[in-house]
Amino acid sequence: MKEKKILPIIAGLVTSFIFGFSFLFTKEALDTINPFDLLTFRFGTAALALIILRCIGIIRIDYKGKNVRALLILALFQPSFYFIFETLGIQKTTTSEAGVMMALIPIVVTCLAAIFLKEIPSKPQVFSISISVLGVILVVLMKSTDGSGSFIGLLLLLCGVLCASILNILSRKLSMSFKPVEITFFMMCTGAVFFGGISFISHLVKGNVEEMFLSLKEPKVMIAIFYLGILSSVVAFFLTNYNLSKLEASRAVIFSNLITVVSIVAGVLIRKEPFGIYQFIGTGMILIGVWGTNYYGEKKHQLPTNKDIRNH
Repeated sequence: MKEKKILPIIAGLVTSFIFGFSFLFTKEALDTINPFDLLTFRFGTAALALIILRCIGIIRIDYKGKNVRALLILALFQPSFYFIFETLGIQKTTTSEAGVMMALIPIVVTCLAAIFLKEIPSKPQVFSISISVLGVILVVLMKSTDGSGSFIGLLLLLCGVLCASILNILSRKLSMSFKPVEITFFMMCTGAVFFGGISFISHLVKGNVEEMFLSLKEPKVMIAIFYLGILSSVVAFFLTNYNLSKLEASRAVIFSNLITVVSIVAGVLIRKEPFGIYQFIGTGMILIGVWGTNYYGEKKHQLPTNKDIRNH
C-alpha cells in the first residue's frame, strides 16, 4: 500500500528534476551549437526513440480515421513556434529566468480558458493571477534597466508561454480523439522534420552543410541532446502520465511548480548565474500566483495545468 503512495511521488519528483534541468542542458549546449541544429538533433533523437518503441510494441499509435489536420495545427504551436521562442529566449537569458517565465503557463491557460472555453475564473483565482502578473512585471522591468541585455530574451520566453498555453487549450479538445502518446509521437516527428528542414536549408544556403554535424564532436552537446531527446521528451512523458494516473490534479500540479525551483537552483549553483533580490521577490510572487490559481481552480472545477506542455 505504501509503495502505491510513494511511487507516484517519486515519479513526480524525478519528472520535475528532469524538466527543471532541461533549461540548464539547453543553455549549456547553446554555448556551442546553433539553436536550430540543437532542435533538429533533439527532436530527431526523440522521434527515433519513439519509433523504436512503436516498432517493438511498447507503445501503440493509430491515426486511422482521426483528424490528423487538427494535430498539424497543434504542432504549429508546439513544437514549432514554442521551441523556437523558448530556445532563442534561453540563449539570450539565464537558466533561472527561463524557469521563472515558463511557470506562467498555468496562469495564461486559465486566462485563455476564460476567453475560449468560457471557464470563468473565481475571484480568488483572479487575485492569484494578478499576483503572478505583477511578479512578471517586476522581473521584466528590472531586467530591462539592469543593462544585462536579456530583455528581448524575456519577451521571447513570454511568446513561448503563450504558444504553450494555446497548446493546452487545443490539446484538451484533441484528447477526446487522440491518446497522449499519439499526440506526443506526432509532435516529436513533426519537430524532427520541421527543425531538420530549417537547419538543413540554412546550412545549404550558406554552403556549410558539414558544419551541421561538427558540433556533435563536443561531449556536452551530445549529453544535452541525449538528455533533451530521451530523458526530457520520452522518459519524462511516461513518468508524467503515470503520475497523473495515480494522483489527483491538485497534488500533481505541485510537482509542476517544483520545475521552476529546480531550474533556478541549477542556474545559480551550476552556471553561477546572478539571481538578485528583485528576481527572488518576482519569482515568489509568480509561484504564489500559480499555486493559488490551481488551488482555487480545483475547488471550483477541473482546470487545465501545465501537465500537457513540453515535453521538455
